[in-house]
Amino acid sequence: MSTDDAKRTIVTGASRGIGEATARVLARRGDRLALVQRGAAPVAAEAGALVLRCDLADAEAADRIVDEAADALGGLDVLIANAGTIVRRPALEMTLAEFRHVVDVNLVAQWSMARAAARRFLAQGTGGAIVLTASVLSFQGGLNISGYTAAKHGVAGLAKAFANEWAAHGIRVNCVAPGYVANEQTRPLREDPERNAAISARIPQGRWARDEEIAEAIAWLSSDAASYVNGTVLSVDGGWMGR
Repeated sequence: MSTDDAKRTIVTGASRGIGEATARVLARRGDRLALVQRGAAPVAAEAGALVLRCDLADAEAADRIVDEAADALGGLDVLIANAGTIVRRPALEMTLAEFRHVVDVNLVAQWSMARAAARRFLAQGTGGAIVLTASVLSFQGGLNISGYTAAKHGVAGLAKAFANEWAAHGIRVNCVAPGYVANEQTRPLREDPERNAAISARIPQGRWARDEEIAEAIAWLSSDAASYVNGTVLSVDGGWMGR
């Protein structure tokens, strides 16, 4: 693997939120970035990053885009699989198509891209680091987000399963499990006075996270400083899971 100040890194979902913050943090670290997503990535110019378009609901496309990004970077050291989507609706009202889409983007794409990255690391003979994006809902059920909860439970399992299979090849796989973050995805919750108050009251630190706080944890998991961290689900939640 290349040194920390020159890692060749793929980040998905960097148009906003945690992904955008992660791209900024990794750019400051000196990583050479390829941002993979459907739309524009305003952070790309600031981070000096390439942008590759891909609909991550398409598992085959998600698989192929890893090699395209790695080719553009001249190799691969790190994959940050962050892209996600959510449908907030009671299970009795959610359509099967909605459920499948949420699982495809949040779980199947992470499986597909992680496998493609591991194959690339093996071909290079370098090892590498993969950071998946889980959630505190990898451990809990939540309300009216059954598809998201199912997918995030699966992501936590993937990190452990992949670490077991690939650790001997010098490949580390971990995932970050964000708590409640004050960004666009959680706007409906924060704009609901009852839900906002209930969630805020349960967070021991007394506030919602900033995107940058999750990004810093992702950067650490992908760095050489975490060289003996493997198969871990790291909660970054202000104490939520300890409550």
